[in-house]
Amino acid sequence: MKAPLRVSNPPLKPLMIWDGECHLCRRWIERWREITEGQIDAFVEPDGKTFFAAEAVYRSLACRSSRKWLPWCYDHVFGFAAISEIGYSFIARHRKSGSAVTRLLWGEDVCPPTYFWARRWFLRALGIIYLIAFVSLWVQVDGLIGRGGISPINQFLPAVHEQLGRQAYSLLPTLCWFNSTNTFLHFLCGGGVAFSLLLVLGIAPAICLTALFVSYLSLTIAGQTFLSFQWDILLLETGFLSIFLAPWQLWQKRGQEPPVSRAALFLLKLLLFKLTVMSGVVKLTSGDDCWWNLTALDYHYWSQPLPTMFGWWADQSPEWFKHFSVAFCLIVEIIVPFLIWAPRRPRLIAAGLMIFLQVVIAITGNYCFFNLLTIALCLLLIDDGVAASLRDARTFRTAKRLQDRLSIYSATVVIVVTLPINAWLIFNAFRPAAQWPRQLAFAYEHLEPFRIVNGYGLFRVMTKDRREIVIEGSADGIEWLPYEFKWKPGDLKRAPGWCAPHQPRLDWQMWFGALGTAQQNPWFIRLAICLLEGKRDVRQLFAHDPFPNRPPRYVRAILYRYRFTTANEHGQTGAWWRRQELGEYLPTVSLQDLR
Repeated sequence: MKAPLRVSNPPLKPLMIWDGECHLCRRWIERWREITEGQIDAFVEPDGKTFFAAEAVYRSLACRSSRKWLPWCYDHVFGFAAISEIGYSFIARHRKSGSAVTRLLWGEDVCPPTYFWARRWFLRALGIIYLIAFVSLWVQVDGLIGRGGISPINQFLPAVHEQLGRQAYSLLPTLCWFNSTNTFLHFLCGGGVAFSLLLVLGIAPAICLTALFVSYLSLTIAGQTFLSFQWDILLLETGFLSIFLAPWQLWQKRGQEPPVSRAALFLLKLLLFKLTVMSGVVKLTSGDDCWWNLTALDYHYWSQPLPTMFGWWADQSPEWFKHFSVAFCLIVEIIVPFLIWAPRRPRLIAAGLMIFLQVVIAITGNYCFFNLLTIALCLLLIDDGVAASLRDARTFRTAKRLQDRLSIYSATVVIVVTLPINAWLIFNAFRPAAQWPRQLAFAYEHLEPFRIVNGYGLFRVMTKDRREIVIEGSADGIEWLPYEFKWKPGDLKRAPGWCAPHQPRLDWQMWFGALGTAQQNPWFIRLAICLLEGKRDVRQLFAHDPFPNRPPRYVRAILYRYRFTTANEHGQTGAWWRRQELGEYLPTVSLQDLR
């Protein structure tokens, strides 16, 4: 190796000499200054050694412990130095092109991005979403899992413990093991509301996020089938990872915020990448041809769980537009997420496209807080440089450079534990039949009850038929009156409603119940028993109770096929739906029969 040149009067600290006339150099020297934390003035070492080209860059970056591997590779890895110098020489000969590419990908600012604004608003958004989730559940928790509900938690937990013994505690990690009364369920919901408000206000965010995760996990486990939706586990995984992103301080003061954890930011970006890519890939690997021939939206608008009026209008659109929309959805879900890891401008394009897709989905369907949560994760793609250009730049002058402190250690442990599982979950979306490695399966089995690392796959197989269960009651077995749900399709002339971000969990569960039989859904049998017993908490889950004074003597359920009307049919009849009776879902039963 050729010995480096030396200067006779070396500087007191390393000195970088660069071409001040080069537009490309001027941009990147600012990024280099921030990376080296100002330890180098602008490369001559204090001992007089002088380095040039790529080697000079690597030597200068060695002042950062995280960059010491670069000069080591230059000295010890075969071919690394040669390739680096070829690359440096190529860029040096094409500076104008390099400057244009830099402007295209980064804009005018190529300094390492900081994310103080993104963290601040992401945590506020997460607090609002937690608030929505707790309030939405609070108003229906008694009827779902309370003492007089459909699936009482005070009966469920003892039954599980009787079968599994002490293993039940680790499989069902919930505070309801200590207390499963209605009062305690309300305490968990009320506590969740209180901590959500504190998080929105920026008071003790890390403590609030820990309490919110424990409370919502406890309610999710207690909720059984009524809280088994993908947005419930997405909220838990997001909330858990956010604990490591949140500043550990009692009150957030702008300009005095602790550094943003690079490791925690990586975990949350990986979650967004995993969520989006898996949701797209599983559609193509599920074996459902409607995703390949782009006909999924021919069925989706009217077959989804709780359509909206906008969904009805979207269903009237031309077929070519529906097919184009499917292709757009697949591109945004499968290709665009890779731009999450790209420089600023492609990253912002990815954020914009993913947010746009979530807005369209939210308008045409009631998916409670799922769309808001995905949009909140997209906020983490917006760095302070972009936020400053939209607002007063002085807001960000006191912000410290992106770096890790105490949270780096705990977040790194989470990365080490969960990254192999996340990698396999994403791979499994591409290869559904692939068998899990034994050690990964063992780790996932023990982490899965806590919902901190999950797989996702929305609309893996498109439902191409809409079956609706209409529950009816009778006092004499002759005259039958229907129970009207608040949001589920029933009355043909009632327009599809918009209840998001609230989730009426019984209405949602009725859609899943219609995909099987009453015998395959034990909760439905318990629902029938509650109606025959006149349980007040359960009756309040309905929009209309035809037996307000005395419960019915008999109950039955009829299965119908529902379909949106056309624009002409709606204009003539005023109906939003048309239906066809398919037969009995639950035959006529009395309380004595079911008992």
